[in-house]
Amino acid sequence: MKHIPAVAILLTIVVQSAAQAKDWVVYEGDSGPGKGKHIVFIASDHEYRGEETCPAIARILAKHYGFKCTVLFGLDEEGFIKAGSSRIPGMEALESADMMFLFMRFLNPSDESMKYFDEYLQRGGPVLGLRTTTHAFNGIKGQYEKYHFRYDKEDYPMGFGRQVLGETWAGHYGQNHKCSTRLDPIPEQLGHVVLSGVKDMHCKAGAYDANPMPNSVILANNQVLQTMEQGSEPLAGKPPKPAVWVRTYKSASGKEGRVFCSTQGASEDIVNDGFRRCVINGVFWCMGLEKEIKPDMDIAFVGPYNPATFSFNGERKGVKPADIEGWDTPIWNKNARTK
Repeated sequence: MKHIPAVAILLTIVVQSAAQAKDWVVYEGDSGPGKGKHIVFIASDHEYRGEETCPAIARILAKHYGFKCTVLFGLDEEGFIKAGSSRIPGMEALESADMMFLFMRFLNPSDESMKYFDEYLQRGGPVLGLRTTTHAFNGIKGQYEKYHFRYDKEDYPMGFGRQVLGETWAGHYGQNHKCSTRLDPIPEQLGHVVLSGVKDMHCKAGAYDANPMPNSVILANNQVLQTMEQGSEPLAGKPPKPAVWVRTYKSASGKEGRVFCSTQGASEDIVNDGFRRCVINGVFWCMGLEKEIKPDMDIAFVGPYNPATFSFNGERKGVKPADIEGWDTPIWNKNARTK
């Protein structure tokens, strides 16, 4: 058998690792309260541009606060972003994660990928879920079937969304692209640290219905508006529904993991300072860093942020995770086609 030099083997491993790393992006800050903490983002939904929301929030947390943020994406076989794809390379990053930040919809990943997701939840790690993450899994069968958003057995009713985030898919409540959504803090919760510095929350995505689990603390309700404009009048016949809450879930290890969930979170939603601040505060709270939350925390975007108008099949085409490496690359290139 032909002898292969050790140097050649090492070089091959390095090249393969570098190529594989292009399937995701890592932002790592220098200093701050998040130094030494690892957040893994999983971005794969079909409509609301989680592949834009997640890296934008990740950059803020890494650059301003020192977190290591690994962002995983749904990809096609060639490594291009494919919204809603169940092929999500890099799930093994969850082995070292201190938190999961999720923007998912109707996924059916392989058992190999789900193993890391399941193991993370078994140890009770904190979880933040936005928008469609309440119905993250669909069609899933076998040993991870319980995560299905309509799982109907008594051991884990209504799956991951209900049992971890506190709610599964409950339906649209405001018409997208016609009715925007105002988020109003619950008066009794104005002193909650997650609402510190939060004001004037207005989101472009339509509202969702929701009735979170009883142990959830509702922080803000939605109000469906007549138009897309902030300050528009409420739409008649649409009383407020829960839109932001926190809770804990009990893991197989017995540990209780902290959870922040919002039925908003589309890429255009986080342009609003109030909502973006609420999400970032939610990350700190989930990780037990609530003492670090200040009402004037820096929530400025890092690098150009160019959210596409959310829609099915509306993601930037022909783009890869490597296109948004570093602090200054645009999320995403606004000249990339969306059709």
